[in-house]
Amino acid sequence: MNDDAIQPGQIRRLAEGFEGCLERWMGHEQEMVWRMLTEPPQFVQWLAPGSIELRKGGRVRIDFGDSGVVIDSTVLAFDPPRLLAYSWSSGDGANRPLRWELDPVDRGTALTLTVQLSAGEDIAKACAGFEAHLDMLTAALEGVPIRFPFDRYVAARRAYQELLAE
Repeated sequence: MNDDAIQPGQIRRLAEGFEGCLERWMGHEQEMVWRMLTEPPQFVQWLAPGSIELRKGGRVRIDFGDSGVVIDSTVLAFDPPRLLAYSWSSGDGANRPLRWELDPVDRGTALTLTVQLSAGEDIAKACAGFEAHLDMLTAALEGVPIRFPFDRYVAARRAYQELLAE
């Protein structure tokens, strides 16, 4: 993909940080997208190895291996197959609420991903990373999992930095 294909989501400034909101249309039924978000054999194809206890208060553990990043948090909201929320953090780290919302639409599913970060964190980097992982999710739904699209990530990060500079 080229830079022209980057359509960044929205970034909102909050009192104590930022909120990024990314939206994607998925050409698959809501239940199928839900399984990709919640079932370990599915989300390992586009995110990372891990597990989610599918209930409010359940444990979320996602291990990004070589990067050293491990998410170890709690499910904050759970309403299958529409809503999953947890913190994109671990232990005593900053609370980074992450919210996946799925809505059935004509011939597919509207996916909305919302992430909140504190003021000292790089929201452009976070949103660009999620853009890349959403590309990976789309490919996995089509049955052709891909590796992390680093060029897409770099272009998306630049687009989000420009959005913040406006």
